[in-house]
Amino acid sequence: MTPISQGIAHRLEQLILEGNYQPGQKIPSERQLTERLGVSRSLVREALKALQGRGMIETRHGQGSFVANMLPDADNNRVLTRLFQEHERTLYDLLEVREQMEGQAAALAAERATQQDHYRITQAFQAMEGADALSNAHLDHAFHAAIAEASHNPVLIHVLNSLKGMTLQSVHASVNNLSHRQHFKQKIDRYHRQIYHAVLGRQPQWARKAATAHVRHVQESLREIEKNEDGIIREATTKP
Repeated sequence: MTPISQGIAHRLEQLILEGNYQPGQKIPSERQLTERLGVSRSLVREALKALQGRGMIETRHGQGSFVANMLPDADNNRVLTRLFQEHERTLYDLLEVREQMEGQAAALAAERATQQDHYRITQAFQAMEGADALSNAHLDHAFHAAIAEASHNPVLIHVLNSLKGMTLQSVHASVNNLSHRQHFKQKIDRYHRQIYHAVLGRQPQWARKAATAHVRHVQESLREIEKNEDGIIREATTKP
Protein backbone atom coordinates (compact mmCIF):
# COMPACT_ATOMS: atom_id res chain seq x y z
CA MET A 1 0.00 0.00 0.00
CA THR A 2 1.45 3.37 -1.00
CA PRO A 3 1.86 6.24 1.49
CA ILE A 4 -0.74 8.26 -0.45
CA SER A 5 -3.37 5.50 -0.36
CA GLN A 6 -2.59 4.97 3.34
CA GLY A 7 -3.30 8.66 3.91
CA ILE A 8 -6.60 8.39 2.02
CA ALA A 9 -7.63 5.34 4.06
CA HIS A 10 -6.69 7.10 7.30
CA ARG A 11 -8.72 10.18 6.33
CA LEU A 12 -11.78 8.08 5.53
CA GLU A 13 -11.40 6.18 8.80
CA GLN A 14 -11.28 9.49 10.64
CA LEU A 15 -14.48 10.66 8.94
CA ILE A 16 -16.20 7.42 9.99
CA LEU A 17 -14.97 7.68 13.59
CA GLU A 18 -16.11 11.30 13.77
CA GLY A 19 -19.58 10.28 12.64
CA ASN A 20 -19.55 11.99 9.25
CA TYR A 21 -20.45 8.59 7.79
CA GLN A 22 -22.79 6.48 9.93
CA PRO A 23 -23.04 2.65 10.01
CA GLY A 24 -25.00 1.54 6.97
CA GLN A 25 -24.47 4.83 5.14
CA LYS A 26 -23.10 4.79 1.61
CA ILE A 27 -19.78 6.58 1.22
CA PRO A 28 -18.92 8.60 -1.92
CA SER A 29 -18.10 6.61 -5.04
CA GLU A 30 -14.56 6.11 -6.32
CA ARG A 31 -15.17 8.81 -8.91
CA GLN A 32 -16.48 11.27 -6.32
CA LEU A 33 -13.57 10.59 -3.97
CA THR A 34 -11.11 10.98 -6.84
CA GLU A 35 -12.55 14.42 -7.65
CA ARG A 36 -12.75 15.56 -4.01
CA LEU A 37 -9.28 14.39 -3.02
CA GLY A 38 -7.51 15.21 -6.27
CA VAL A 39 -5.85 11.79 -6.56
CA SER A 40 -6.00 8.95 -9.05
CA ARG A 41 -8.81 6.43 -9.04
CA SER A 42 -6.34 3.58 -8.49
CA LEU A 43 -5.18 5.16 -5.20
CA VAL A 44 -8.78 5.58 -4.04
CA ARG A 45 -9.54 1.98 -4.97
CA GLU A 46 -6.47 0.81 -3.01
CA ALA A 47 -7.57 2.78 0.06
CA LEU A 48 -11.10 1.38 -0.11
CA LYS A 49 -9.72 -2.16 -0.38
CA ALA A 50 -7.67 -1.56 2.75
CA LEU A 51 -10.73 -0.29 4.65
CA GLN A 52 -12.71 -3.30 3.49
CA GLY A 53 -9.96 -5.58 4.73
CA ARG A 54 -10.07 -3.89 8.14
CA GLY A 55 -13.83 -4.37 8.36
CA MET A 56 -14.55 -0.62 8.24
CA ILE A 57 -16.61 -0.74 5.03
CA GLU A 58 -18.60 -3.28 3.06
CA THR A 59 -18.68 -3.26 -0.73
CA ARG A 60 -21.96 -4.37 -2.31
CA HIS A 61 -21.90 -5.38 -5.96
CA GLY A 62 -23.58 -2.77 -8.13
CA GLN A 63 -24.35 -0.51 -5.14
CA GLY A 64 -21.07 0.83 -3.84
CA SER A 65 -19.33 0.92 -0.46
CA PHE A 66 -21.10 1.29 2.86
CA VAL A 67 -19.90 1.88 6.43
CA ALA A 68 -19.89 -1.42 8.29
CA ASN A 69 -21.67 -1.87 11.60
CA MET A 70 -18.71 -2.25 13.93
CA LEU A 71 -20.78 -2.43 17.10
CA PRO A 72 -22.68 -5.42 18.51
CA ASP A 73 -26.45 -5.37 17.98
CA ALA A 74 -27.32 -7.22 21.16
CA ASP A 75 -26.07 -7.90 24.64
CA ASN A 76 -23.93 -11.01 24.28
CA ASN A 77 -22.67 -11.05 27.87
CA ARG A 78 -24.66 -13.99 29.14
CA VAL A 79 -23.09 -13.97 32.60
CA LEU A 80 -24.07 -10.35 33.30
CA THR A 81 -27.51 -10.90 31.80
CA ARG A 82 -28.11 -13.89 34.07
CA LEU A 83 -26.91 -11.92 37.11
CA PHE A 84 -29.23 -9.07 36.16
CA GLN A 85 -32.18 -11.44 35.98
CA GLU A 86 -31.41 -13.43 39.12
CA HIS A 87 -29.87 -10.98 41.58
CA GLU A 88 -31.78 -7.93 42.79
CA ARG A 89 -28.79 -5.65 43.35
CA THR A 90 -27.54 -5.93 39.74
CA LEU A 91 -30.23 -3.48 38.58
CA TYR A 92 -28.75 -0.83 40.87
CA ASP A 93 -25.19 -1.75 39.86
CA LEU A 94 -26.18 -1.12 36.25
CA LEU A 95 -27.83 2.21 37.11
CA GLU A 96 -24.62 3.31 38.85
CA VAL A 97 -22.70 2.59 35.63
CA ARG A 98 -25.35 4.25 33.46
CA GLU A 99 -25.20 7.39 35.60
CA GLN A 100 -21.52 7.92 34.84
CA MET A 101 -21.43 6.77 31.23
CA GLU A 102 -24.61 8.52 30.09
CA GLY A 103 -23.46 11.70 31.79
CA GLN A 104 -20.23 11.58 29.81
CA ALA A 105 -22.07 10.70 26.60
CA ALA A 106 -24.42 13.67 27.01
CA ALA A 107 -21.54 16.06 27.68
CA LEU A 108 -19.63 14.86 24.61
CA ALA A 109 -22.79 14.99 22.48
CA ALA A 110 -23.30 18.62 23.52
CA GLU A 111 -19.78 19.36 22.28
CA ARG A 112 -19.61 17.19 19.16
CA ALA A 113 -23.09 16.57 17.76
CA THR A 114 -23.56 17.38 14.08
CA GLN A 115 -26.72 18.80 12.51
CA GLN A 116 -27.60 15.26 11.46
CA ASP A 117 -27.19 14.12 15.09
CA HIS A 118 -29.46 16.95 16.24
CA TYR A 119 -32.09 15.81 13.76
CA ARG A 120 -31.92 12.19 14.97
CA ILE A 121 -32.01 13.23 18.64
CA THR A 122 -34.99 15.49 17.98
CA GLN A 123 -36.84 12.72 16.16
CA ALA A 124 -36.17 10.31 19.04
CA PHE A 125 -37.19 12.90 21.65
CA GLN A 126 -40.45 13.76 19.90
CA ALA A 127 -41.33 10.08 19.41
CA MET A 128 -40.71 9.43 23.11
CA GLU A 129 -42.69 12.49 24.19
CA GLY A 130 -45.65 11.54 22.02
CA ALA A 131 -45.85 7.90 23.11
CA ASP A 132 -47.99 6.35 25.82
CA ALA A 133 -46.03 6.61 29.07
CA LEU A 134 -46.57 2.95 29.95
CA SER A 135 -45.35 1.54 26.65
CA ASN A 136 -42.47 3.76 25.63
CA ALA A 137 -39.48 1.87 27.05
CA HIS A 138 -37.97 1.24 23.61
CA LEU A 139 -38.47 4.88 22.61
CA ASP A 140 -36.96 6.05 25.89
CA HIS A 141 -33.94 3.82 25.25
CA ALA A 142 -33.71 5.05 21.63
CA PHE A 143 -33.52 8.67 22.84
CA HIS A 144 -30.55 7.92 25.10
CA ALA A 145 -28.93 5.79 22.38
CA ALA A 146 -29.17 8.70 19.89
CA ILE A 147 -27.36 10.93 22.37
CA ALA A 148 -24.67 8.30 22.96
CA GLU A 149 -24.08 8.00 19.19
CA ALA A 150 -23.71 11.78 18.99
CA SER A 151 -20.76 11.58 21.42
CA HIS A 152 -18.66 10.34 18.46
CA ASN A 153 -16.56 8.30 20.87
CA PRO A 154 -16.50 4.79 19.36
CA VAL A 155 -15.23 3.18 22.58
CA LEU A 156 -17.98 4.74 24.69
CA ILE A 157 -20.62 3.83 22.10
CA HIS A 158 -19.29 0.27 21.94
CA VAL A 159 -19.40 -0.19 25.73
CA LEU A 160 -22.91 1.26 26.03
CA ASN A 161 -24.13 -0.81 23.10
CA SER A 162 -22.65 -3.98 24.60
CA LEU A 163 -24.95 -3.38 27.58
CA LYS A 164 -27.96 -2.72 25.37
CA GLY A 165 -30.02 -5.70 26.53
CA MET A 166 -29.50 -5.00 30.22
CA THR A 167 -29.98 -1.27 29.78
CA LEU A 168 -33.29 -1.83 28.02
CA GLN A 169 -34.43 -4.02 30.91
CA SER A 170 -33.53 -1.24 33.35
CA VAL A 171 -35.57 1.20 31.25
CA HIS A 172 -38.50 -1.23 31.39
CA ALA A 173 -38.13 -1.31 35.18
CA SER A 174 -38.25 2.49 35.26
CA VAL A 175 -41.29 2.69 32.96
CA ASN A 176 -43.23 -0.09 34.69
CA ASN A 177 -42.67 1.23 38.20
CA LEU A 178 -42.55 5.01 37.77
CA SER A 179 -44.55 6.09 34.72
CA HIS A 180 -47.96 5.66 36.35
CA ARG A 181 -46.89 7.65 39.42
CA GLN A 182 -47.34 11.31 38.54
CA HIS A 183 -44.66 12.75 40.83
CA PHE A 184 -41.93 10.45 39.52
CA LYS A 185 -43.10 10.74 35.91
CA GLN A 186 -43.07 14.54 35.95
CA LYS A 187 -39.46 14.59 37.17
CA ILE A 188 -38.36 12.07 34.55
CA ASP A 189 -40.01 14.13 31.81
CA ARG A 190 -38.31 17.26 33.13
CA TYR A 191 -34.89 15.58 33.10
CA HIS A 192 -35.43 14.33 29.54
CA ARG A 193 -36.29 17.87 28.39
CA GLN A 194 -33.22 19.25 30.18
CA ILE A 195 -30.93 16.70 28.54
CA TYR A 196 -32.45 17.39 25.13
CA HIS A 197 -32.13 21.17 25.34
CA ALA A 198 -28.64 21.01 26.85
CA VAL A 199 -27.33 18.80 24.05
CA LEU A 200 -28.93 20.85 21.28
CA GLY A 201 -27.88 24.05 23.04
CA ARG A 202 -24.26 22.82 23.15
CA GLN A 203 -23.99 23.12 26.93
CA PRO A 204 -21.89 20.11 28.00
CA GLN A 205 -21.83 20.81 31.75
CA TRP A 206 -25.61 21.18 31.87
CA ALA A 207 -26.02 18.07 29.72
CA ARG A 208 -23.80 16.00 32.02
CA LYS A 209 -25.57 17.29 35.12
CA ALA A 210 -29.05 16.59 33.72
CA ALA A 211 -28.14 13.10 32.45
CA THR A 212 -26.54 11.98 35.71
CA ALA A 213 -29.37 13.48 37.78
CA HIS A 214 -31.91 11.66 35.61
CA VAL A 215 -30.37 8.21 36.16
CA ARG A 216 -29.79 8.94 39.85
CA HIS A 217 -33.46 9.92 40.22
CA VAL A 218 -34.54 6.62 38.64
CA GLN A 219 -32.26 4.66 40.95
CA GLU A 220 -33.37 6.47 44.11
CA SER A 221 -37.04 6.25 43.13
CA LEU A 222 -36.87 2.51 42.50
CA ARG A 223 -35.13 1.98 45.83
CA GLU A 224 -37.81 4.02 47.59
CA ILE A 225 -40.65 2.06 46.00
CA GLU A 226 -38.93 -1.26 46.65
CA LYS A 227 -38.45 -0.37 50.29
CA ASN A 228 -41.97 0.95 50.90
CA GLU A 229 -43.85 -1.60 48.83
CA ASP A 230 -41.66 -4.66 49.37
CA GLY A 231 -40.64 -5.10 45.75
CA ILE A 232 -40.68 -3.62 42.26
CA ILE A 233 -41.52 -4.92 38.78
CA ARG A 234 -38.24 -6.03 37.20
CA GLU A 235 -39.42 -7.87 34.10
CA ALA A 236 -40.53 -6.18 30.87
CA THR A 237 -44.30 -6.19 30.72
CA THR A 238 -44.73 -3.86 27.76
CA LYS A 239 -44.38 -4.49 24.05
CA PRO A 240 -42.06 -2.49 21.81
